[in-house]
Parts: sequence; C-alpha cells; structure tokens
Amino acid sequence: MSRKPDPTVWRDLHGILLLDKPQGYSSNIFRAEKAGHTGSLDPMATGLLPLCFGEATKIAGLLLGAAKAYSAELKLGVTTATGDVEGQVLRERPVPELSIARIEAAMAPLRGRIVQIPPKYSAIKQDGERLYDKARRGEEVVVPPREVDVHKFELSGRDGDVLRVEVECGSGTYIRSLAVDLGEALGCGAHLTALRRPWVEPFRTPRMLTIEELTALAASGDAAIDALLLPMEEGLVRMPALSVSEEDAARVRQGQPLSSAGPAGIYRVLAPGERLIALGEVDGAGVLRVKRGLNVAKS
Repeated sequence: MSRKPDPTVWRDLHGILLLDKPQGYSSNIFRAEKAGHTGSLDPMATGLLPLCFGEATKIAGLLLGAAKAYSAELKLGVTTATGDVEGQVLRERPVPELSIARIEAAMAPLRGRIVQIPPKYSAIKQDGERLYDKARRGEEVVVPPREVDVHKFELSGRDGDVLRVEVECGSGTYIRSLAVDLGEALGCGAHLTALRRPWVEPFRTPRMLTIEELTALAASGDAAIDALLLPMEEGLVRMPALSVSEEDAARVRQGQPLSSAGPAGIYRVLAPGERLIALGEVDGAGVLRVKRGLNVAKS
C-alpha cells in the first residue's frame, strides 16, 4: 500500500514565540521547517515555554540554561512514585501541627546552592535513554545527586495541608524534588499538585500566547501568526555585546578567531550597524572564537 503524502507545507521561518503551554500540548502550528523548545515542562505544568524557529534554534541552549520562576502547590501527607499528582501513591502519613515558622525553617536549607536528587521519572538521559522510560519498565533506576541553584523558595499561601510556594531557580532544578524534600523535612511527605512557570530569563514580563489565540490567528493566514514572532535578538538582550569592524566581521563570518577582543566571557558579536552575526567566546588570552554563526537577516 502506498503511503499517503504529507500535505503540510513547511515554511522557512525564524524567531521566538512565547507560548503559554497548556497541559499535554505537542504541536507545530507554525509549520516551521526547523523548530525547538528551550527545555521541557512536566506534562502537568503550564506556563511560559519559549519556542525557537529557524536561526533562533541556535540560541535555544542558552535559554535552556537560563534562570526560571515557578508558582507551585504541594500537598502534605502523601508521597507518590513520580513526586507529583500523576504518580501512584506510595505512602500516606499524618500531617503534624505545623506553624508557618516551622515550615519556613524547613524551607531554608533548600535555598542557595543545594544538592538535589532528580526524580527517577524524569527526562534525564542515562546510557542514552530517558530515565522515565526505564522507570516505567520497572527497571531499577539510580539517579545521581547533582548541585542546583535555588535563588528563591518561599511560602506564599496555605490551605490546610496544601502549601503554595514561589520558586526562582537555575537550570536543572526539579520543583517536584523540592516538594518531596520539603515534605520529608516536615516528617510527613509531600507531592506536587500544580505547577506554573511565569517567566524564563530574559523574558521576565512575557506576553504569552495561548493555543486558543494561536489557533484563531492561524485561521486568518500566515501573516497574522508570523507577526507574533519575536526576533532572535530578544533572547540575547542580557548578553554583553562585542562590536567589531567590517573587516573583522568578515573574519567572524568565516569562523576565524580574533585577537585582542577584550575580557573573557561569552558575547553576542555585532558588525557595524548593530548587526548580530555570531555568538563568540573570549578566552583568558583575549582571543575571540566563534561558537555559533548567526544569519539574522532571516529573522
């Protein structure tokens, strides 16, 4: 039997979309030939998910490693296999009398540079395979601890055994693990029941777009939905800039290093006219080496 051809027309599209991710979303309304996201959210989670298209996919890794914020709810007294409401209940324990002061005291050690054990039901790869695939097959999964940065972990409300918390953290932090660790510190266990991500650096006050908004606009044609894309440069606004001459810009475009570039660090490299042409890294000797060449003319 012959395979029916795919009628989708894929487009050469470039930029960043700030999606307000609903639960269980997976789609490509833009029909972009090249697309990628900046780190997954748990299936139950909602909130900001920057989507990168075309040339902007080259900076997705930078956004993946950026600081993030979360609003979460956790229920005390119940632990689950996944650390959230979607997992099988493993244990139920009575919740002791807990003052706000005691809760905040238990939260304090979970701030700063901490050691965290990620959930075994996670997208972390081990031996080339996602941990959640191994866990779902019933295999023994040993997750090594790792250091993460928790800049903020504060109690924002309480309703009986349900706590509402606000988190600001660095890359690789699992909010499920914070919930589990806080529950154990309080002696009763806990699991995550709701999670929303309001911002990702550098998009601190994002204008997020819902699937319903995108679907409605898509019905009006490509121009309406394309107008929502942010230029790639907006994902790099907090990165220091390094301006080069037209002659040096030509060398950068060819991937050649530049000497006497300046202090060590990662830079967005600008040609005359503030044209973004590359991401580069200056080493301790002041030599700039191109990490990614960028063709912003397409953005």
